[in-house]
This record gives sequence, C-alpha cells and structure tokens, in this order.
Amino acid sequence: MVMVSVTVDGQKVEVPKGSTILEAAQKAGIKIPTLCHHEDLKVNAMCRICVVEVVGARTLQTACSQPVTDGMVIITNSPTVRQARKMNLELLLSNHPQDCLNCVRNQRCELQALADQLGVRAQSFPTPKWPEYPKDESTPALVRDPDKCILCRRCVEVCHEVQGVGAIGPANRGMETQILPAGGENLNDVACVLCGQCSLVCPVGAIYEQDHTERVWAALADPEKHVVVQTAPAIRVSIGEEFGLEPARVTTGKLVAALRRLGFDRVFDTDFTADLTIIEEGHELIERLNNGGTLPMITSCSPGWIKYIEHFYPEYLDHLSTCKSPQQMFGALAKTYYAEKAGIDPKNIYVVSIMPCTAKKFECGRPEMSASGYPDVDAVLTTRELGKMLRQAGIDFNQLPEEQFDDPFGITTGAGVIFGASGGVMEAALRTVYEVVTKEPLPSVDFTAVRGIEGIKEAEVDLKGTKVKVAVANGLANARQLMELIKAGKADYQFIEIMCCPGGCIGGGGQPIGTTNAVRKKRIEAIYEADRGLPLRKSHENPAVKTLYEEFLGQPLGEKSHHLLHTHYTKRGKYPVAAVK
Repeated sequence: MVMVSVTVDGQKVEVPKGSTILEAAQKAGIKIPTLCHHEDLKVNAMCRICVVEVVGARTLQTACSQPVTDGMVIITNSPTVRQARKMNLELLLSNHPQDCLNCVRNQRCELQALADQLGVRAQSFPTPKWPEYPKDESTPALVRDPDKCILCRRCVEVCHEVQGVGAIGPANRGMETQILPAGGENLNDVACVLCGQCSLVCPVGAIYEQDHTERVWAALADPEKHVVVQTAPAIRVSIGEEFGLEPARVTTGKLVAALRRLGFDRVFDTDFTADLTIIEEGHELIERLNNGGTLPMITSCSPGWIKYIEHFYPEYLDHLSTCKSPQQMFGALAKTYYAEKAGIDPKNIYVVSIMPCTAKKFECGRPEMSASGYPDVDAVLTTRELGKMLRQAGIDFNQLPEEQFDDPFGITTGAGVIFGASGGVMEAALRTVYEVVTKEPLPSVDFTAVRGIEGIKEAEVDLKGTKVKVAVANGLANARQLMELIKAGKADYQFIEIMCCPGGCIGGGGQPIGTTNAVRKKRIEAIYEADRGLPLRKSHENPAVKTLYEEFLGQPLGEKSHHLLHTHYTKRGKYPVAAVK
C-alpha cells in the first residue's frame, strides 16, 4: 500500500494514497463537521459544511471529497474556515422550517446538532417565501415532509445504489430542486418497497416512519383489550442504543421488563414463530426438492423484499416460499391458538409487534393477513418508536432487571435468534433440513459460509448424497443480481435467502438513527453471541413448537398450517400509477 504524508493543523500523519482530507483529519484525531456525508454512501459534497483550507489552493476545499497528496498542508480550524462553515449552515437554515419542537427528529437531528456545534444562535439571512409542500402520508409505512428536506441526497443514494429501487430522486433545478418520487407522484403510487433505508440515513426529519405509538397507548388504556406484544430477534441487540448503551449490547431481559412496565398483558418472543417458520419453510423446501417443485425456493420473511419482487419480478412469485413472516404467523396464532388456550375472545386480543423494519407496517395491513377473521397484527412499532414510548413513560431502561418472556410463545432456540442477521434464516433452515432429511445429528450447527455483511454469499450442503446449493443476499441491489441470474437460467441454487436491508433485520429501516455498516457488524456479532448462549439451537428441537403441532396444527404443511401460516402474493406495477392510467 502506497502511503502519503500530510500535515493537518500542524500534525504530520501518514495515510493511504487516495484517502480524503476527512480521513486524514480523523487519523490526526480531528473531527471535521459534515452533513451530507455518510460513511457508507458515495460522496456527493452537496452541503459544503466540511470545507477546509489547503495551503496553496485558491479556494476552500471540501474535506469529504478532496483526496490528499503527498506533502499537503491542511488547516481545519482557521477563522476563514469557521466563518465559511457557519455561513453555509445559516443559508441552509434560512430555507428550513424553524419548528424543531414539533419535529420527529428534535434533539436527534444532525442539522440541529451542527447549529449548536458551530455556534449558530441567530437567523442571519431572511427566510424567503418558498412554497409550502404538503406532507406525503400516502403509504402505511413512511411519511415524507418535503419542507424539511435539505437536498443532501443521502436518501437518493441509498435508494438507487444500495437498494437498487430508485423510487425517489432530484427533480427541477436551482432553488426549485426537490427530492421526489418518480413523476412527482405520492410514494404510495410508485414502486417503493417501504424499506425505510431512506429514513435511516436522512439527517433531518424529511422522511420517517408512520407513527403507531398513539394507537398502542390507546389499546393499553382500553380495559376491554388484552394487549400482547412480540419482539423481533434484532431488537434485543439494538434497543439499548436508544438509551446510550454501546451498539450491539444484548438486552433481552431488560427489553422484556421494559415492555411489562409499559403495561402489556403478555410479552412474547417472535423467535418462537421464527422457529415455526423454519419448520414450515424447511418442509416446503424438502417437498419441492422431492417432488419437482419450483426451484430455487426463495425466503419470504422480509416484507420489503416481497414488495420488491411483486413490483420488479412478478413473474417469479412462484419461487417464493408461501410461508408468512414470523410476525404474521405470531399474529395468526395469537388470535387462534393462544385465544383458545387463554379463553379470550380473539376480537379483544390486540397484537403489537416491535420490529426493526418500517415495511412491517405495510405487511400487517395486507388484506391477506387475516386468517383468523381478524388482522393478524394490529400495530407495529419500530425500535425508534419503542424507545420513544419508554422515554414518554419515564422508564429507566438501563436500570431494569432481567426478566423472562411469557409462555407459550417465550421458549425459543438460537435458530430463531439468528433470523435477525443476514444468512440467519438460511442457517436456521439448514440446521433443521439436514437433520430431518438425513435423520442424523449435525456435526456442527454453525454454517459460517452464509454469515456476514457481504452482499452475496454461497454455500453447498450435502444431505446424505443430495447436494443442495444455497445463496444469501442482503440489500436489494444484490437481490437484483440473483434475480437476473434466475431470469437468465444461470441460477443453479436450490434455496435462496433474501433480506431487503443491508445486514439483514439488524440493519432495518426502523433501527436507531446512526446505524452504519460498522454498527451492523457489531449487532451481527451480538446475534450469534446470543445464539451460542442458548441451550437449544435448532428450531425442530423447540418443545413449545412440538406442543403447538400436537395440540393445534397437526403437522407441517397440514390443512390448518396452510390456512393460518401460509399466504399468497400480489403482482404490482413497476411504474407510477398515473403513467399507466
């Protein structure tokens, strides 16, 4: 590696050739303020907050985009630099609503934090009379507030390059520039998959999740409602971040205690129905392998991915597993099996999900998700929304004791836990499929080849003479690569796992603000740490799942399972609705 020597504020540092000024300053222990920059996205250099002086240059340079050269001398904190940064920020603020107290990102806003850091205490520029744009609340998952947008283009970058969807982009020119869905339509009328990755990288409150907190508070206050909550595998390694804990702390027991303090009648674990999903999905794969079914079979537990294939590859819907996601399986069982065991009228059971995902809000409202005669799930809270509710209730999360989930949906295995990480569904399925097919114990339950944050991973498993080739993808741009292989007849896989969000559910669009790939990797490590610490690590060994089949479902892929736990999908258009009218 070729190294170059630069001087930053009088400190000499060596950095790899091609490094930016921003990276060189970090090496020198200096944090240059940024706004449009995001460490996981392509550099756009739109905001000009990170400007610095370079000795010999005629103008200030943007630290995020300017590569260093050998011998470069950089000044990051001169009066000229400070004044330029402050003026650029003031210009941004002059075209930004001054209603921080009413904003969903109040005290968690990068623009607000920069104003404090750079000492902006007054409005130096008059606020022009720009048109006020209406909020776009057309989708069940996301809200767009164009008035808050600062045109940093982070959302555009993640939507186009990371997710490969392209539902939003810049429109118009100059001072009339906006970030809009294609054709100027509402978000609900374009091929948006509602993954929420845009909300995760937005530095302000220009796009955020539909808020379900008030409906949950109302249900908790209703004496007629029996309110049960389920919590997804990824939440236990991220909710602590909402309360200042280091990323990836496993806080399962505190999470259970916190939900009880909020007033939920029963606190259950979605990992239980993750185990159940593996039983149903594993047997579905075996049936397809043995009986000439449609292959490769592709997982169906990620609602953003499901909406993506419905929009962009509807001709391949038969490749999807018919299994509902664990969230929806739980809701169907809560209003049938649990209602029967508890002696509660299902119309009085209110099911709340705590999910790392914004698309789950869309999924719970799908008309086919009501096998019991009632919606499987009534409300979905993101990790961020749960954090907000706990703060509203004055619950000190960090001081809570460790408590256990309630039965019958509280007994889970490590296989259910790893659903939260990319490759986890595949690994959990292989743990079960191997033993069901071979009738022999696995030599090792760890299928490390499918783990990690890499875009596409491959592995091959020998099921006692039957070779099964599998693939795992996270992030929809990578999913597109696999779908194009299928389309070209070049996919020699039998089983594919696809997760919509980078890193899987641990990187979902509803996770704490500040999620980066570095944080995702830490959460993945914590997920596998939780798996290793459990006495049971295979879904088919879950005694509560065995009891469920004995008492209620009968058998995997049976009539009752098919009715409650399986579903169908919908062909959707690729282009704005108005364009095809």
